[in-house]
Amino acid sequence: MRLVRFIEDGRVFLGRLDGDEVVAEGTRRVLENVRLLAPCTPSKIIGVGRNYAEHAAELGNPPPKEPLLFFKPPSALLDPGGDIVYPIQSSNVHYEGELAVVISARCRNVPQLRAADFILGYTICNDVTARDLQSSDDQWARAKGFDTFAPLGPCIATDLDPAALRVRTILNGVLKQDCSTSKLIFDVPTLIEYVSAAFTLEPGDVITTGTPSGVGPLKPGDVITVEIEGIGKLTNRVVAGLRHETEAPLPFEET
Repeated sequence: MRLVRFIEDGRVFLGRLDGDEVVAEGTRRVLENVRLLAPCTPSKIIGVGRNYAEHAAELGNPPPKEPLLFFKPPSALLDPGGDIVYPIQSSNVHYEGELAVVISARCRNVPQLRAADFILGYTICNDVTARDLQSSDDQWARAKGFDTFAPLGPCIATDLDPAALRVRTILNGVLKQDCSTSKLIFDVPTLIEYVSAAFTLEPGDVITTGTPSGVGPLKPGDVITVEIEGIGKLTNRVVAGLRHETEAPLPFEET
């Protein structure tokens, strides 16, 4: 099953995908006419860095000996089709296509053998990163945490084996990343055990599993798509951030 959230007439609905339609509350809607939202509302987004050996190498880092964790704030969440805002503080923003795990129930200290009991399903994340700030700051909070730096969606696939999924990232129609999750250094059960040993996980929380090699820069006007088999495609456009203090702040919509 593929679960979605969408908004219609100011109301948020939960539904499921059935071919090219969205089914919610007994009503069918054509998918292309539906405004999808991020498929969950996490209390926290936990990222995993350098979880593919080739990606660690392309940035000049050795593979980690244990999972390397960081946080993205919930305010970084971005809907499918939403605009990634290129912040004026950075001049080197990168895409990072990733498989993401969505938690189903409150849990702590979950052993690997029970990890599946607490997984609602899987979705797609683009771990947008200000690479220059990642290098200049002593930690990754700003580089990973700008508003719109966590595109998520388009759905949550509940019946999916994450062991060998193809992850592809396409920038302006050009394939940039193409790898299998079989190459993860730390697989999903290992990550859930490690993360839940430190943090209580809540329903809807997201763990992103790391990006393969092939990361690269974005610029305003770019269209970036991350595609994972069994889930679908997550597409977002890049727009320039505010350039002058006198400009109005970006509007936001309560959902």
